[in-house]
Amino acid sequence: MKHFTIFVSKNDMDDIESKISDVFAKVYAIKKNENEYSIKSKKLFNNHKITIRVASEDTNPDYFETNIPGMMGFYDRIPFEDENRKGLVMTQISVLNTMIAIETEKDMTDGQMQLFTKLLSQIGGIGFLPNGILLDQEGIVIIYPDGRSGPSAFKPHACTRKVLGPEVTSEEGERRRNKSIAFLTETGIPFLKGLPQLPPSGQCSFQTQEAIARRAVSLLIVIQYACDVAQGKQFDESKHFFIGMLQRFGVEEYLTENERQFLQEEEPNRKEAISISWQYEAYWTLIWALGFVETLNFPDQVCDCEYAIQVVSSCETFEQFYIQTAMRNKEEIMDEADKTYRLHWACVNSRIQGEDAPAGLDESIVMERRRGLFWMIGHRDEEWDTISMDT
Repeated sequence: MKHFTIFVSKNDMDDIESKISDVFAKVYAIKKNENEYSIKSKKLFNNHKITIRVASEDTNPDYFETNIPGMMGFYDRIPFEDENRKGLVMTQISVLNTMIAIETEKDMTDGQMQLFTKLLSQIGGIGFLPNGILLDQEGIVIIYPDGRSGPSAFKPHACTRKVLGPEVTSEEGERRRNKSIAFLTETGIPFLKGLPQLPPSGQCSFQTQEAIARRAVSLLIVIQYACDVAQGKQFDESKHFFIGMLQRFGVEEYLTENERQFLQEEEPNRKEAISISWQYEAYWTLIWALGFVETLNFPDQVCDCEYAIQVVSSCETFEQFYIQTAMRNKEEIMDEADKTYRLHWACVNSRIQGEDAPAGLDESIVMERRRGLFWMIGHRDEEWDTISMDT
């Protein structure tokens, strides 16, 4: 076997050269010509060359336009014994955008194979062998060509560029990102420099002050009902009371579709109730934006639920509540959204590594804050229930 190919979903190729050097430089001399690397042993009587070619959708668009569909067709024809694994493999192939093709002059040795899988581990992605075997980034078999599953606990990975499209940059977005990174650095939280900017505030479809206020009131009311359900209380009486509250404040139309269904269920789902009750943290961002909360503290402790309730319960009508609001400026909200986005990446990254979130972060709090902030700025015009949580 003379060929080993690494496929990966990456935002850019900037770190590939350093990873090739890390793996091969101790034993091999490396010469680079554009995106091709010629690698020869430093031993006197071993002149067999290894060639590594690097390509991406940017540098070789025709290759990816032709070969990725061909690769998908090849694995689609394999009789997978596990249809779920087939779905994972097909998903991974669909987002590949970078290739590292390795070719040896003679059949590769076990020692070379170890180096190639080490490079795979450094870069990530999947390893493709000419016989159709797919390896995960640790070199463990995902699938055999006869459809048998390997022992890999494989999950697909997509870079933000494939999920979100090419990054749109601006001076404002870069200033905001740098401000967030300075905060993360100061608090000792890891960050991904390549995580995309948020768009400048002028390109965002901000919710109006009134829409935020009405959403805040409707959300708090449905949260109170969800808390009763989660605690096993008599929900019929509770439902009647909180539907009356929605009507009194005139905010029924600001419920989401999921919330409407939850209120209409004859036997409300306790798991769904718990999920909705966590949205106290999203509600907290709304009342922060409306001026009721001075600062969004570091997200390692749940919000002050008693105060969160009192903000609305002290009012008899929506108008009485609304007249007390004092909307923060768009830049403040955008800054918090950007910071929370990067805190969420740190939480997800730690979870993937099997580690606790850094600095005591609570990922559930961070996620719900992100929901509220991204909804307010109109990120991608997504609805409340479907705010994407990609990192």
